[in-house]
Amino acid sequence: MNPCSIILLLSLASLSAVSGRFISHKAQVLIYNDLAPGTDLVVHCKSKNDDLGVQHVAYGSDFEFRFRPDFWGTTLFHCTMEFNGATHRFDIYDQERDKDTCHHCIWKIRSGGPCLIVNREICYPWRSLQA
Repeated sequence: MNPCSIILLLSLASLSAVSGRFISHKAQVLIYNDLAPGTDLVVHCKSKNDDLGVQHVAYGSDFEFRFRPDFWGTTLFHCTMEFNGATHRFDIYDQERDKDTCHHCIWKIRSGGPCLIVNREICYPWRSLQA
């Protein structure tokens, strides 16, 4: 490798580290059905590049997936969630929102919306299906 290439690589590595966007870890999302006993949850999560398929999650059970967030900080997984005859939508992983909050994101799904469990619960409302 010539000296110019080495300097360029070192510069890029420094820039990446300073910007906080050098992602070497995998992220993990766990979706836990916390609705009500006997209430099943149907989850379908997608990103721009991945479709995780339809998952049936019984009450008290969970669905989990792992991925590597992108270098640019734009990874987004959105999910539709069906229960009690209604369909809801939520961005279950938004790299901009979640990069400093969780690398192992545990979500409890409740009728009022999903709640992220970190040092405390952070609950969000459901998004419109048109969004």
